[in-house]
Amino acid sequence: MSDNTMRIIDLRGKRLTRAEMLEAMPRAEMGTNEASELVRPILDDVKARGAAALRDFGEKFDHIRTKNLRVPAEAMQQALDELDPEVRAAIEESVRRSRAVAASQVPKDFHTDLAEGARVSERWIPIDRVGLYVPGGKAVYPSSVIMNVVPAQTAGVRSLAIATPPSREGDDGLPSKTILATCAILGVTEVYAVGGAQAIAMFAYGARGSEPQDGEILCDPVDKITGPGNIFVATAKSMVSGMVGIDAVAGPTEIAILADKDANPSWVAADLIGQAEHDELAGSVLITDSDELAAAVQKDLDYRVPRTEHAERVATSLTGRQSGIILTDDLDQSVAAANSYAAEHLEIQTADPDAVVPRIMNAGAIFRGPYSPVPLGDYMSGSNHVLPTGGTARFNSGLGVHTFLKPVEVIEYDEQGLKALVSRINAFAVSEDLPGHGECVLSRFVDDPYDKATLQEQERKAGLR
Repeated sequence: MSDNTMRIIDLRGKRLTRAEMLEAMPRAEMGTNEASELVRPILDDVKARGAAALRDFGEKFDHIRTKNLRVPAEAMQQALDELDPEVRAAIEESVRRSRAVAASQVPKDFHTDLAEGARVSERWIPIDRVGLYVPGGKAVYPSSVIMNVVPAQTAGVRSLAIATPPSREGDDGLPSKTILATCAILGVTEVYAVGGAQAIAMFAYGARGSEPQDGEILCDPVDKITGPGNIFVATAKSMVSGMVGIDAVAGPTEIAILADKDANPSWVAADLIGQAEHDELAGSVLITDSDELAAAVQKDLDYRVPRTEHAERVATSLTGRQSGIILTDDLDQSVAAANSYAAEHLEIQTADPDAVVPRIMNAGAIFRGPYSPVPLGDYMSGSNHVLPTGGTARFNSGLGVHTFLKPVEVIEYDEQGLKALVSRINAFAVSEDLPGHGECVLSRFVDDPYDKATLQEQERKAGLR
C-alpha cells in the first residue's frame, strides 16, 4: 500500500438510515474543548489591556513585537507601488468579477398591502461596522481580502476593518505586502497587523492604545466578524458570538468530487491534491460508483503527490480520517452521499452534470463540470470562497452581500387598518394569557379596556364588533 493511499468507505449494497449516512461521512476532529481553554485567557487579556496585550500575544505567537499595530497608509501605498504587475492585474480582475456578482446579489426592498391602510414593508439595512479576518498561517491569502471586502462594500457597510497576522517574511511586523496592496486596491484604509484569537478579541471588545502611535483608541468594537481562520480563530469567534455577530465557525477546508466512470482520473487526483495542500486537516473526498475510476485516481495520486511542492502536507491530509473514497452502487447513492457530506466545495464530474446539479441540496458551492475546478472559485470566478465547512452547508450558506445586511420589517397600519383587527388581536392575546397585549390595542378605540364587564358594549359602540 502506498503512503498516499486514501481510505475506502464502501457504501455499496447498504441501505443506511439518515443518521447512519451522516455518521459514515469522513470528518476531521476539531478539538474545540482544548482550544477553548487556550482562547479564553487571550480574550480576557485583550479586553482588559487592549493594545499592550495584542503586542504581547504577537510576540508570543508570531515571534515579533509589532510597533505599528495599525498599518500606516504609506506602507499600503508602498506595497501597491511595488506589487508585481502580473499579480496586480490578476487581483484587479478578481475584484472586477467579484464586484459584478456581488452587485447582482443586492436584495430589493419590498412592501405588501394586506388591506386598506395595512402595509408591511421590508428594508435591507447594512451592518454599520464589520471586522474582516484574513488568515496567514501556511499561506498568504489576498484572495480572502477580496472575498470579505467586496460584498461588505457592495452591501453599503459604513466602516470596515481588516486584521491579518504579521508577515514572516520581514522584520517590520507588518502583514504580507500582497495583502496590503490588495487592501489599497480595494480602498480599505483600516488594517491591523494582528492575527489569531487576539484579533477576534480586538474586534469584539475594541482595544485601547498603549503606545503613542496607537492613539487613545487603537480599534473600536465591530458589530460583526467574518472570515476564515484556524481552530483558535474559529473558537474565538464562537466564544464572542452573541456579543457580536459572526458569519460562521469555520473548520478545515474540504472538497468532495462526485464523479462517474467518464471522469478524467488525472484531473480528479489533481483536484484532491489542490485542496489537501491547504492543511494537514483538509478534507479531500471522492464519491464514485466506479471501481475503475477509484483505482485510477489512487494510481495517479501515487505519481503526483511526491512531485508537488507540499508533498508531506498533502499526503497527511489525503490519508487522514477526514479524507477518503466513498464507493457507491450508482449515481443515486452518490448524490445521497454528497448531500450527506455537504461539502464546502463540491465538484461534479459526471457524464451529464446538468442532471446532477439540481439534485444537490447541500453544498457550500457547486463546481459544474471538469472545467470548473475549485481554484477557479478561490481566485477568479466571481463567486465567494468563504464557505460553510464540516457539514454545515446543510443549514448555512457562503459569504455574500446578504452577510452584511439586516432585513428589517416596517409595519404601517393606519386607524382603519388596525380597527379591522382589534377584536381578533384581543381574542388572540387573551388566549395566550397576555390580556395586556389586547388592552394595549383596545386603548386606541375604547375608553376603558380594563372594565371587562362593559368591554363588549364598548367594542360595539366603537364599531369593533
